Amino acid sequence: MSEIKLSAKARSEFGKGAARRTRRAGLVPAVLYGHGTDPVHIALPHHDTQLALRTANALLTISIDGGPVTLALPKQVQRDPIKGDIEHLDLLIVKRGEKVTVEIPLVVVDDEKVVGVVTIDAQTLTIEAEATHIPSEIVVSVEGLEIGDRITVAQLKLPEGAVYNGDPEHLILSIAATRAETAAAGEGEEGAEESSSDEA
Repeated sequence: MSEIKLSAKARSEFGKGAARRTRRAGLVPAVLYGHGTDPVHIALPHHDTQLALRTANALLTISIDGGPVTLALPKQVQRDPIKGDIEHLDLLIVKRGEKVTVEIPLVVVDDEKVVGVVTIDAQTLTIEAEATHIPSEIVVSVEGLEIGDRITVAQLKLPEGAVYNGDPEHLILSIAATRAETAAAGEGEEGAEESSSDEA
């Protein structure tokens, strides 16, 4: 995953009023924390931050008032419930080579090649990965699957260096029959039963 650079300003004012003034100035109030350091209150450019957070688990390189760069991951994002704009951001400081636990979106592909309905049981997967090598997504191909087949975590191809520490039999998706196929199967069974009755 590429690193996204953001220039931040240090904040000395706190509270709801200060946060509103920060947002009116086109900035996003944020807090940097982690690795035993005291929380650092900053303001980030609103537009650039909105763009950066379109990427899941975006790795941010943040320079405060032109100072040294800090690596951080977004941990909690508060958005306006109507507009969807970012109102506040909690950022976790990370180090190069450090492993972090993150939630990665699962993307199902080749579903148009399946006879039946793809029933998705998990939209994301929580894995452990290096902070500087977090995958943006995990691709799950269903090509060649048939009705009744299923995919568990054990069958996924995880990105290099990524580790899943949960149950390997955790269900990701399964292939179910469509209503038409279920009805056709039911009619076939009824026909077979009638034929058996006639022969008897």
